[in-house]
Amino acid sequence: MTWWQAILLGAVQGLGEFLPISSSGHIMFFEQLLNMQIDPNAMMLVTVLLHLGTLLVILIVFWQDWLDILKNLFHSKTLLWLIVASLPALIVKVLLGDLFDRLNAGGMLGIFFLVTALMMALIQRLSGGRHISRSREVGAKHAVTMGCFQALGMMTGISRSGSTTLGGILSGLSRKSAIKFCFMMSAPAVLGSLLVEGKDAYEAGAFGAIGEMIVPILLGVIVAFVLGLLSVRFMLRKIETISYNWFALYMGALGVLTLILQLAGVGAFKPVGLG
Repeated sequence: MTWWQAILLGAVQGLGEFLPISSSGHIMFFEQLLNMQIDPNAMMLVTVLLHLGTLLVILIVFWQDWLDILKNLFHSKTLLWLIVASLPALIVKVLLGDLFDRLNAGGMLGIFFLVTALMMALIQRLSGGRHISRSREVGAKHAVTMGCFQALGMMTGISRSGSTTLGGILSGLSRKSAIKFCFMMSAPAVLGSLLVEGKDAYEAGAFGAIGEMIVPILLGVIVAFVLGLLSVRFMLRKIETISYNWFALYMGALGVLTLILQLAGVGAFKPVGLG
């Protein structure tokens, strides 16, 4: 893996993990567009460490919330709702893992980008009315709904943060509360991915190559961390005023472009359909 590939993947991970644009979808898009042909073990190792970079962002930005959880470990409602919200994705992964592997093979990438665009438009439509009274406190129905929508974000091309935020809006949360809980939900999700992918990387012997790739990997992780930190701060600061229609337009255009590239067989793009 070259340094520019690591930086590109780090930038995509840092921005896509927290902006509603699907980090995994963008990584697959650039891999196929540029026909990167990265060694599978190297890609496995980089993916693990990039997740570590974005996990650090969540731990740092919400350090006070995590500290409060630790202080009230057995009485924390936030911790309870985070556990509840993490269960649907875990259940779906166990029961439908093979189906998700087929969906994530690449043939559905353009379609899933369009699904994300639709979700962004719905967020703007449903949360735009200021006369609607919305909850600022996360409860059971919010956690369950957001957890179910997070399961949709397991599909490459569907934004986890976007789908989860939509779940919060549909369950009656305010934008600000939905996006904060969505970001905190990413900690167990990213940690789970880190553990599973780390185990796979270890069993495949990928960590043996860390010495020769240390510089590109460090560059990628630093870029993922810095851009992840900036994107989280941006979303938290602008969440009340930003129009999700901009994200909808971007993802819609990207979805159409991806479908064209898939149908034309450009680069390493997979034909449209299940893998």
